[in-house]
Amino acid sequence: MGDGSSRPLRRVRVGDVIYGTVRRGWYRRYVHTWVLAHWEVVKPAYRVCLCDGRSLITGPDHRFLTERGWKFVTGRMGGIGQRPYLTTNNKLMGMSAFTSPPVVDDDYRRGYLCGMIRGDGLLASYSYSGRRHGTDDVHQFRLALADAEGLARTAEYLRYFQITTREFLFQKPIANRRQMDGIRTYSREAVAEVRNLIAWPSTPSDSWRKGLLAGIFDAEGSFCDGILRISNTCPEIIRRIQEACCCFGFDIAVATSAERRAKPIQILHVRGGLGESLRFLHSTSPAIIRKQSILGQAVKSSADLRIASVEPLGVELPLFDITTGTGDFIADGVVSHNCFARPFHEHLGLSAGLDFESQIFVKEDAPELLRKELMSPKWVPQMVAIGGVTDPYQPNERRLELTRRCLHVFHEFRNPVGIVTKSALVARDRDLLGELARFHAAAVYVSVTTLDAELARKMEPRAATPAARLRAVRELTDAGVPVGVLVAPVIPGLTDHEAPAILEASAAAGALSAGYVLLRLPFAVKDLFVSWLEQHYPRKKERVLSRLRDLRGGKLYDSQWGVRMRGEGEWAEVFGAMFELHRRRVGLADEGPELSAAHFANGRPRQGELFE
Repeated sequence: MGDGSSRPLRRVRVGDVIYGTVRRGWYRRYVHTWVLAHWEVVKPAYRVCLCDGRSLITGPDHRFLTERGWKFVTGRMGGIGQRPYLTTNNKLMGMSAFTSPPVVDDDYRRGYLCGMIRGDGLLASYSYSGRRHGTDDVHQFRLALADAEGLARTAEYLRYFQITTREFLFQKPIANRRQMDGIRTYSREAVAEVRNLIAWPSTPSDSWRKGLLAGIFDAEGSFCDGILRISNTCPEIIRRIQEACCCFGFDIAVATSAERRAKPIQILHVRGGLGESLRFLHSTSPAIIRKQSILGQAVKSSADLRIASVEPLGVELPLFDITTGTGDFIADGVVSHNCFARPFHEHLGLSAGLDFESQIFVKEDAPELLRKELMSPKWVPQMVAIGGVTDPYQPNERRLELTRRCLHVFHEFRNPVGIVTKSALVARDRDLLGELARFHAAAVYVSVTTLDAELARKMEPRAATPAARLRAVRELTDAGVPVGVLVAPVIPGLTDHEAPAILEASAAAGALSAGYVLLRLPFAVKDLFVSWLEQHYPRKKERVLSRLRDLRGGKLYDSQWGVRMRGEGEWAEVFGAMFELHRRRVGLADEGPELSAAHFANGRPRQGELFE
């Protein structure tokens, strides 16, 4: 997950921030991405065993990143079903296996408080000569941090042990320093109880040790360039950290700071690279997210990720998969591929051609499931994207009204929603979307590929005409709905010259923002597009394909995030600059509005307030 924790794939939800990878220079590197779709499918199950002992349960059509590129779990060398597949000669790319998080019990809480307060807190009792009495006794506990997560967890654990603290502003943000907030108490009883909580146990449990490591890391730790460090001047704290790390098998190196001080700083760091650092973080579960980031780290590891075996289990099992912004995710430490739109049909055993255009899966109880999800106390109000995989305004939406019924649910809860569509039918729902927009909780993005009606008929025969899409933009805008236009897909040599005219027409229709996406041709979509060019534009075929290859390093498709949407090279730079110039000329922003969940109805739908 994007916050450094791990979660079973079945519990991942659309909108979650997770880690994916992109290629930068010689290496793929870890980046944040978003979950765009989540699904479950029943398929024949396979077990992929690695030489380091971990095993992955997956379907035959899933793909993993190897030292030789993406490979399916199963395949053939030739004939029907020919495709690259895993063998015992392959090595997967990724990191060490994930470790289960700790159980948060009383011992863990005590350990965390011990590490945090001894590392960064003030706990004191003293006397001084007072004005009214001979002496005054003062008892004080104080903890101030720039990271809210560590402070919140400490306050929560203290409350659990019946110790109440008060929040206060410790330091305003100045120059290059962030704001620091704090918690404190001056109660004699509370200070005495804090001392009791953080006392060194005579026989510490494993749970207490994990809490200690999490607390001292939040207080005095850092994680930079794949190296995890903890610093302190107290010999007893250093000894306890070493003892706990040794208990869990961590190889610790200790160095003394060269800085001359009365109390020298001891610096401990975890050996073993990124894999061991992540094992430390996962098994101890610190609170501060910033300190657990692996952004920009290269995808390389000392773990033995060679394939030991790939074996069928002989049964069909429910399997889970997701679609992400980068096209991949990290499954138990290894880089795993996901599917998207037409390839998703192949994932379900259908073709990316005729089946994609003629068969659609309908979840008739989607509105009821959505309402149940939004009413759950676990739901965190956030923007929900509709249309990330398949257009929500399919032709049979006129009859089923599934999307409209879902919008009723979003309206009941005032939960923000963003829609991407190429259908003019979206204008039908401008009443619901307009009401949501009053609370900054709705935005629509309409795809406009071309203004040429004849080209549109050939390219998207069952979609709304360009004129109808622009009318939908105007109708939504008049209803108060913020609308953006996506010039997508841009086909070099066929539609790229239309971008300035599309931008001008979109601005005239009332759009507020605009963006573009170059044509993507993953998997079987590539062959379908080549056949389409041969049928409709045979004279332009080679020009279009040649330009696409120039944009993607000699290939028709490149799955790298950032590259697959924009391309690389001189043409990509020229087109991007031209698009930016005309976008500014007609007054369109480069991003849509930021949606807000501030008016979410807190699980109590406002049935009947506006729409019966």
